[in-house]
Amino acid sequence: MLLFSTTLGINNSMTKYNFVRSVIKWNQNSAYDENIIPGISWNKEDYNVRFGDDTVWLDIQEFRKKNIVAVRYEKTDSDGVVWDSDYVANFDEMKMTVRLERSYLETALNLNPGFSTPLFLKILIENGFVRKDGALEVSNKPFFIDESSISILSDVINGRSGCGLSVVYVSKTGLNENPVDVFELAERLKGVAHVVVQESIVTNSEIGKATGNRNETHGAVGIYFPNRALGSKTCFYRKAAGIDPLLADEVVRLVIQYSNTQMTDPIYTWQGVNNALLRERLVKKRAERLRAEEAWKEAEKKALDILNSMSEKERDIRMQATAEAKSEADKLLEAFEDDEERLKKQIEELMAANEKLQIENQRLKNKIDSNNSVPLLFMGDENDFYPGEIKDLILTVLNDALEDLKPNSRRADIVKDIIANNKFEKITEKNAEEIKRLLKDYDGLNSVLRKALENLGFVITEEGKHYKVTYFADGRYHTIFSKTPSCKRAGKESASDIINTVF
Repeated sequence: MLLFSTTLGINNSMTKYNFVRSVIKWNQNSAYDENIIPGISWNKEDYNVRFGDDTVWLDIQEFRKKNIVAVRYEKTDSDGVVWDSDYVANFDEMKMTVRLERSYLETALNLNPGFSTPLFLKILIENGFVRKDGALEVSNKPFFIDESSISILSDVINGRSGCGLSVVYVSKTGLNENPVDVFELAERLKGVAHVVVQESIVTNSEIGKATGNRNETHGAVGIYFPNRALGSKTCFYRKAAGIDPLLADEVVRLVIQYSNTQMTDPIYTWQGVNNALLRERLVKKRAERLRAEEAWKEAEKKALDILNSMSEKERDIRMQATAEAKSEADKLLEAFEDDEERLKKQIEELMAANEKLQIENQRLKNKIDSNNSVPLLFMGDENDFYPGEIKDLILTVLNDALEDLKPNSRRADIVKDIIANNKFEKITEKNAEEIKRLLKDYDGLNSVLRKALENLGFVITEEGKHYKVTYFADGRYHTIFSKTPSCKRAGKESASDIINTVF
């Protein structure tokens, strides 16, 4: 299944030699010893060569007719999972694709939250091989928007940038801070998106004027896709202060998801290049065979003419020579047939591999489309504060609602069915009970209580005579604790306030 795909423009400094050398450098400098192919000694003029063994190999193929070089790196893990990294460079069109695929796993429908684009892209960028994309350099570092570069941002937001890659715009928070680690985000999205960052909130007014107030603000992140029909997507900042890693993960997921859905010309894929090479070889072999057969027929005709004009002894000598020549010609034709069969077998193997991928795609589609696995609801702009939080809250609401539903009614049966089939862990209910226990006899915030609240996701700050207790640093969800409560019910009231607000 496809994990990642991008197409980039390359400049004239990217020669065939530099391309292959970069791939080999990428492999030989891998941080993981098991990924390195030992003993690679590349002849600088050989663009049709293979290194490695059955478990890890690197194959280089040149398609001279189209001035294309394609490279595949494949690794098979001990558990049988196959990883393919494909790099295809077209030196006529000066474009290249980078693709990462993995054999299908039932558990592999979602992108790893910590996903980062392949390291090979960093090598291309740092060596200056990647062509500028519109007004922006393709980089693994963020581009900061100040007063002098607002026009670049406004062109992006107004759909006039001309960029072939997505553009991620990160606005400053109300505290003039970045909502995400912009350097880490740019590194994770290198080669698939530009990360542009508002340098200071002092530009809010000017940016608003230039964009018709369509720009993101207050830490929101906008994703502007090259496909105008898709428009843009805004991801909101949910914390009161500081870095929000969940926001960064959501942005990466959406960008990679968009990139992977874009159609890629088959000639920019490893399989497409190999299919084209096989077709070319097959046509060439068939033409050579036809020429050999015609030459044999012509030689046979001439030989008969000569034999008819010779004596018996001369004919015997000529017949023997002709038989020897015929034997050589038959061997040549057999070689043509063997080559043709070999090429046909290679095509059949590729077709089988393609069919396998189609089956995997169908299995994925069936898994997503099957009646018992179609998502009942689609996620909105809210993110989980912890894994499974939103699902558990929804199931909690449904479970509480059962008390007010008529038994044996359609509504009750559907709600019970949803609860029964969604692994209801009652995390919300358990956390609410824990809050009640912790605050039952509250008479002040000691170190034990502070630690217990922090373990539940609360951030505690001091505000004069009170503590401000904020859920996962999201300013929308907070309550106030007195430092010196005068009422015995203070703890129960605070617990009730927290439960009604976040649980």
